[in-house]
Amino acid sequence: MCGIYGIVDGQRRPISGDLAAAMDGSLLHRGPDGSGQFVEARYPGVLLGNRRLAIIDVAGGNQPFVSDSGEIAVVQNGEIFNYIELQVELKARGVRLDTDSDTEVILRLYEQGGIDALKALNGMFAIAIWDGRAHEQALYLVRDRVGEKPLYVRENAGRVSFASEIKTLLIEASGGIARLDLQAIDQFLALNYIPAPRTAFQGISHVMPGHVWRFDGKNVRTWRWWNLAEQQTTSLPVADWDAEFLHLLDDATRIRMRSDVPFGAFLSGGVDSSSIVGLMAAHSQQPINTFCIGFADPRFDETRFAQEAATRFGTRHTAEVAELDMLSRWQHCLFHSDQPHGDASFMPTLRVSELAAEHVKVVLTGDGGDELFGGYEKYAAFFGKPATAQLQGDAFGRAYVEATGLFGSTQRQGLYNPSIAAQLSGADVYVEVAKPWFDQAQHMDPVNRALYFDTQALLSGNNLVKPDRMGMAASIENRAPFLDWRVIEFAFRTPGAHKLHQGDLKHRYKNAVVPLIGEHLALRKKQMFTVPVGEWFKGERHAWLALQLNSSPLLAQLFQPSKLAELLAQHKSGVVNHTRELRAMLALALWADAFAIHAV
Repeated sequence: MCGIYGIVDGQRRPISGDLAAAMDGSLLHRGPDGSGQFVEARYPGVLLGNRRLAIIDVAGGNQPFVSDSGEIAVVQNGEIFNYIELQVELKARGVRLDTDSDTEVILRLYEQGGIDALKALNGMFAIAIWDGRAHEQALYLVRDRVGEKPLYVRENAGRVSFASEIKTLLIEASGGIARLDLQAIDQFLALNYIPAPRTAFQGISHVMPGHVWRFDGKNVRTWRWWNLAEQQTTSLPVADWDAEFLHLLDDATRIRMRSDVPFGAFLSGGVDSSSIVGLMAAHSQQPINTFCIGFADPRFDETRFAQEAATRFGTRHTAEVAELDMLSRWQHCLFHSDQPHGDASFMPTLRVSELAAEHVKVVLTGDGGDELFGGYEKYAAFFGKPATAQLQGDAFGRAYVEATGLFGSTQRQGLYNPSIAAQLSGADVYVEVAKPWFDQAQHMDPVNRALYFDTQALLSGNNLVKPDRMGMAASIENRAPFLDWRVIEFAFRTPGAHKLHQGDLKHRYKNAVVPLIGEHLALRKKQMFTVPVGEWFKGERHAWLALQLNSSPLLAQLFQPSKLAELLAQHKSGVVNHTRELRAMLALALWADAFAIHAV
C-alpha cells in the first residue's frame, strides 16, 4: 500500500524539484516508510514518484522499479496478492527477479507481454508505467477491476499529472487552486457520492475501475481491460454452490494473508467479517489479531457479536467503546476523502483504523459482501414493492436510482438557487451515470442488475473510498477477500434468487457459512456500522447543524435558504426524516471549508 504521483509533460518542460517534493510530501500518510522518484534524463518532463508503506519485501521493495535499460519505470499503490504464483511462472520462462517484491512482478510482466500481461494480476492496484522506449514513449495508468485503489488525473496544456489523491494534484494545479465541477455536485446530491470519472474539481478526473489510460505526449486513449458484464448466470445445485463459494472465498482470504509485517482483521460480528476471520483462523498457526469499536448505546453497538466471533475463532481481540458523538472528526474524514461523502460511517471507520494501527499494518475486511450478494435493506425494500416486478429497461433503472439515491431530480431543481437550477436544467444523472451500467446488465435478472450498478458505481464511488482513505489516514492497509476477481465473477454467475429470497438478504451465502460461523452469527439481522446522526440533528446538535449550513458560502450560492430551513425544521419536528439529506448538506459544507471552496 502506497501513494503514487507523477507528471508527463508532452512539451518536455522540466519539472521543478520543489514541485516534486511537495507532491511527495502530500502523500506522507499513505507511505510513511520511504519514498522514491524516477526522472527520465533522456526525456525531460517525466516524473514518477512513490510513497511507501512497506508490507511485502520490506527491505527490497522500494519503488520505483526500473528496467535494466533504464527506459521503463513502474510505481504502484496496492498489493498483488498472487505475486508468488506469478514469480514462479516468470522464473519458469527464464525471467530474472532481483527481489521478492510484487511491484517487480509488474515490471517483468510488462517487459514480457506489454500492458495486456497485467490481466494476470489478482489484487488491488493503481499502477503507473512510463515506457520511454523509442516505439512507445508513453505513460500507462491502470486501475484495478472494481476501484479498490484511487487514481486521479489532471490534463492541462499538453501536460498530464496523476496521483493517488486529489490534494496532490491541487498542489500541481497552480498552488492548489481549482474550480468546482457543478455537474459533479449535482451527481453527489443525487447519489450521496461522486461517481468516476468525474470529481468535485474541474479538470481532474478519476480513472475508471478496470480501465487503462494511455498518454503519448499528445493524445489520451482509454480502454476497458476487464468487463464484469461478460458473466452469464448459471444454476448450480445448492451443495455445489456452497462448496464453490466457500472454496473461492477461502483462497481469496488465504492469499490476502501474505504479508511480511503484522496483520489482523476488522471484526464487527456481522456475517461478512465473521466469515473472513473464520477462514483466516483456519490458515494461521497463531491467533488472528481482530479489532472492533462499539458504542455505549446498545442500538448501535455490535461488540457482543464481535466478541462471540472472537471467542469462536480464538482471536487476540481488541475492542474499544468509542465516543458516540464523532461529529468533530467529520471534517478530518472529508479532508482525507478529497470529495464530499454523506456517509457517517467514515468516522467510526477512521477510529477503528487508528485502533488497529497501534498493533498491525494490514487488516482484512468484509467489504464488498453486501454489494455482491445483496446485503442491504434497500434491496428488500425496493424488490418488496409489487410494482417493481412490472418495470423494464430504463424505467427499472430510473426507479432503482430514485428509490435508493438521495435527492430526486425534481427535488434538486427545487433546492437550487435559480441561476444554479438554470445551469443544471439539462442534467440527467440517470443518463450520465447509471444508464450505461444498467444497459450492460440487461441480460441479468432484476436483482443482479441492481447489484451490478452498485458494484460498478456505489462500491468504487463511496464504499471503497471509506476503507482506503480512512485506512490511509491511519497508515494502515485494508484488504477485502470478497473483492477477489474470482469471487466477484462467481457472484454475477449466481442467480438473484439465491441472493434475495422472499425478502431474506444474502440468502444462499448466509446458509453456506452456517457451518463456519454458526447460526447465530450467520442468520442474525444486519446491523449498520454507523452513528445516530439523525437523532443528534433533532436534539443537541440541531443548532450546530443549522449554523454550519447557514454560514457556508458555498451552500449560500447553491441553494435557496428557505429550502434549507424547511429541511431543518421538518427534521427537527419529526414530520419527515431528512437524516440522509442533511448529512449530505453538512458534508458538502464541511468539505468546502476544508478545501477553501467558497464559490461555484
